[in-house]
Amino acid sequence: MQQVRNGMGAGAIQGAVWHKSSRSGGNGNCVEIALLDGGDVAVRNSRFPEGPALIYTKSEIAAFLEGAKGGEFDFAV
Repeated sequence: MQQVRNGMGAGAIQGAVWHKSSRSGGNGNCVEIALLDGGDVAVRNSRFPEGPALIYTKSEIAAFLEGAKGGEFDFAV
């Protein structure tokens, strides 16, 4: 099994199938995710598909989504 780490090139992650939200506007300002063999989740910038990927556990992604749904990140700029 390939060792996947934060910051490695997303294109180098073997077997990754990248998914973009169906709500994406198609303007290139999106993130894409891939479920990895070990259960972790990789995240990349859709503008730079070969660029670095961030790797999170399923529980880290779940906590982020819960916070986003709950308005935790709704702050004024």
